[in-house]
Amino acid sequence: MNKKVDINFEKALVELESIVEDLESGDLSLENSLKSFEKGIKLARQCQEKLSQAELQVQKLIEEDGDLKTTPLRDA
Repeated sequence: MNKKVDINFEKALVELESIVEDLESGDLSLENSLKSFEKGIKLARQCQEKLSQAELQVQKLIEEDGDLKTTPLRDA
């Protein structure tokens, strides 16, 4: 059973950055690296979901106002 733990975006991002640093250090065993990678993927998905929700909310607010238009951001 997959239990989804909902943490705020900022906390998830800090934790994800920490996991990336640990993985990049090369000091983890293969088993710990895989566990960290799995946790990082889950956190990245949660962050992406939060960003998508925020984007939808902003678009709704702009549409309600009617004066502003959205322009998609180009990939950096």
